[in-house]
Amino acid sequence: MAIPYDLIVKNARLASSGERTDIGIKEGKLAGIGPLAVSSGARTFDAEGRLLVPPFVESHVHLDTAMTAGNPVWNESGTLAEGIGIWASRKQALTKEDVLERAERTIRRFIGYGVLYLRTMVDIGDPRLTALKAVLELKEKYRDKLDMQVTAFPQDGIVSCPENAERMREALRLGADGVSAVPHLERTREDGVRSLQIAFDLARANGAYVHVFCDETDDGASRYLEVCASLAISTGLRARAAAAHANAAAYYNEPYFRKIVGLVREAGLSVVACPLISSVAQGRYDSFPKGRGITRIKEFAEAGVNVALAHDDILSPFYPLGTGNPLDAAHMAAHLAHMSGRAELKALLGMITEGGAAAMNLGERYPHGEGGLRIGAPASFLLFDAADAGELIRLRAAPRFVFRNGRLAAETPPVRTLLPLETEVPLP
Repeated sequence: MAIPYDLIVKNARLASSGERTDIGIKEGKLAGIGPLAVSSGARTFDAEGRLLVPPFVESHVHLDTAMTAGNPVWNESGTLAEGIGIWASRKQALTKEDVLERAERTIRRFIGYGVLYLRTMVDIGDPRLTALKAVLELKEKYRDKLDMQVTAFPQDGIVSCPENAERMREALRLGADGVSAVPHLERTREDGVRSLQIAFDLARANGAYVHVFCDETDDGASRYLEVCASLAISTGLRARAAAAHANAAAYYNEPYFRKIVGLVREAGLSVVACPLISSVAQGRYDSFPKGRGITRIKEFAEAGVNVALAHDDILSPFYPLGTGNPLDAAHMAAHLAHMSGRAELKALLGMITEGGAAAMNLGERYPHGEGGLRIGAPASFLLFDAADAGELIRLRAAPRFVFRNGRLAAETPPVRTLLPLETEVPLP
């Protein structure tokens, strides 16, 4: 007897194996995989051989700064220092309506590109917590469309700006999911370590995660990654800790890097790389040959560390470009990390899907595990007009269809280019 599915997606092609299959969906969950008989009353959707990919995960983005590039001025130097200065001025004029309008536009853009899980950083340097309150409101508004985690981010530091420690506590009381730190921007090495201790202790005490802006510098002497890994172990947070950027690791000498990669793996710490902004902001002060502006993605992954790729900034004082398409981050990483082999391109796709899910500690809330689709998991997936991971990253098109919990969440018609016929009369 056929299972009474609500919906059967026919003729989907699995990205993991290339095989065609049917997907049975019941009450928003994956209930059947394989050749499925159409049960009475079940609706059907013909995937027509499109590539089925897990939902994209954006594990590091700034919704509060999105769409502010050029307001009040452009970052002409392209440096992080100038970006921080511009944002410090801009955030003084924040209103709830301003943040809501820009962040909502950004969220809708992400959903169209297949992002159904998102971790956003929100600067809590504003004593009124204007941006945080606005983003928390959007988290509730869009809860049926994507899973959002909100991180209280102290852009101005914790030790150098003691008020931020109390603001992070208030942010958690208001509903933030995690906290952050920026140790390399504190005044001294010792202050940086202290800021990490405060953030990790706060996360542990509140059942939150910690997502550190770690060593976002070309200075090989910046070694806070080891502190993050050590604290992840000593506090017991382990996989609930993530280190974003980690650019300085590209400059570490090999014996030290090998020590660090083992410690990071032992800790269960995720490394979240942001290839787009890193390729633009890093290496500004290098003489030639310039650094590639990215952490050692390939080497971390090969050593068994969970690596995620993130878009990070979209049209902000820190990065004047950006679309919200996670495939853009994978495409840039393929170049900067020298990962152009077929297996490597597939691995990059994994860093914006399962890798991001692991960094966000999604567990069973994410529909795909190491073995692929899981019965009983949320029926959330993307359907692409593409042959494989390599073509996805090469073309970077939006998914043709986005499904969330068994329902169509977004659709992007294919782009067509029409050339005028030779016999047509040319326009004046």
